[in-house]
Amino acid sequence: MINFKVAPDPYQKLSLLDNHMALELAGTEPQTEGPAGTTVTRDSAGQRTNKPLPCISEVTTPTGKKPLLKAMITTACERNCYYCPFRAGRNKMQRITFNPDEMAKTYDVMQRSQLVDGLFLSSGIIKGSVTTQDKIIDTAAILRQKYSYRGYIHLKIMPGAEYEQIRRAMQLADRVSVNLEGATEERLQRLAPKKDYWNELIQRLQWIGALQKRERLRASAVTQFVVGAVGDTDVELLQVSERLYRQFGLRRAYYSGFHPISQTPFETLTATPAMRQHRLYQASFLLRDYDWQFEDLTFGQDANLRLDVDPKQAWADEHLRDAPVEINRASRIELLHVPGIGPKGADAIIRGRRHGYISELSQLRHMGVRDIKRAAPYLLFNGRAPAQQLHLFPQRPMQTQR
Repeated sequence: MINFKVAPDPYQKLSLLDNHMALELAGTEPQTEGPAGTTVTRDSAGQRTNKPLPCISEVTTPTGKKPLLKAMITTACERNCYYCPFRAGRNKMQRITFNPDEMAKTYDVMQRSQLVDGLFLSSGIIKGSVTTQDKIIDTAAILRQKYSYRGYIHLKIMPGAEYEQIRRAMQLADRVSVNLEGATEERLQRLAPKKDYWNELIQRLQWIGALQKRERLRASAVTQFVVGAVGDTDVELLQVSERLYRQFGLRRAYYSGFHPISQTPFETLTATPAMRQHRLYQASFLLRDYDWQFEDLTFGQDANLRLDVDPKQAWADEHLRDAPVEINRASRIELLHVPGIGPKGADAIIRGRRHGYISELSQLRHMGVRDIKRAAPYLLFNGRAPAQQLHLFPQRPMQTQR
């Protein structure tokens, strides 16, 4: 029996989401997403206090960081996903439920108070996926139409949602997500035995891709995997990620490292190391943004990426140490295989070659290639290695893979 104790105040209800919404990733730098925002309460003496509202996350977007409300229509659920804090049968937690009008009004007040600048809306499944999806869509429609909200909305697509529901969600939202959770049908069955990998999830991603092409709907699509709970390998995760990028136009894949949650069947399992999640993101960006192929990635005997070095460096150490790239002749794809050179740097090098030979590392710095020391060991300048110039370029701390 599900416990439907409901706090009367919407902000109290949001606070009951605790930190579980951190499992739902939404920004361009998911590993940096953290709590933001406060809610006003009163202590035992009646004094006003500001406490963090756990469901507001600081999310990085292409236009900078912004506080995003991560909320749910209901935390009650009919499905029994083994890793999920909201799974059916986890009866000791207090469940919350919003109706669409209440959720829309609550968000509008928070947005006008400048507590949040975007909405991520998900839900547990009650009375079926179609009914639940309608409530998510209705909330977004009320925000757009009644409150004239034109800001960022990210809507979750429920497993088994109907085609017209997905179409409507894409008309209302900036982004939609269909969480595969498992890299393969077998992995999903071990994570979430009541979900259908092909008929409830993959088919919805296919519909989204078709709608983007046919109707030019602006909403981008993402998915999320639960990493490390059921023996999944990086080979499996990155193979399916590449197919989703190439075939369905997926904007990105999120890799959520597994963390055990009490009162779930997986509560005694070991948490996934954060570095594995980090390496998956690095490899995924190579596939999505660097024109890499899956075959370019290097895996160990356990079918996982190396944890001691990033995937680009691993490939370069194996292939370029004894065969550096000639910078004046290299193709864009060859340049994107050199550590320290990203898409912007590769394009700048190709433009710079139109005005003459590149003969010195200093020219790369002027072109905007920042990680000179990383790139130098794998480059030739008209057949000559630039090692003698490296003292001119102090190493900068690395923030992201290039």
